[in-house]
Amino acid sequence: MEILQIVGIGLVATFLSLIVKEQKPSFAFMIVVFTGCVIFLYLIDQVYQIVRMIEKIAVNANVNVMYVETILKIIGIAYIAEFGAQITKDAGQGAIASKIELGGKILILAMAIPILTVIIETVIHLIPSF
Repeated sequence: MEILQIVGIGLVATFLSLIVKEQKPSFAFMIVVFTGCVIFLYLIDQVYQIVRMIEKIAVNANVNVMYVETILKIIGIAYIAEFGAQITKDAGQGAIASKIELGGKILILAMAIPILTVIIETVIHLIPSF
């Protein structure tokens, strides 16, 4: 079970970080960042499989692949922004973390505009005109 490995890595890194933090705080932070990156890279294969499965379902359902790709990019932006903001918060830089989150939200909104436009146009065409 992958979750046990992820939790194990996280716990070992936490204990190491707590031990090292008293002597070298900057090194302890590097342990935290490295651990976050290792866990993220460990999950890349799972993410790849999920993306392929969603694309296959979209093709079978005759959904425009462009919209599915846009939604997947939006999800990717959300996860990456959250990851960056959490690391920045761990470093004690809450103000920068909130700016990362704001940047992620703005990018998500910008990418969602074409999908929102299609939804609005579809709804308008469904409403009967008098």
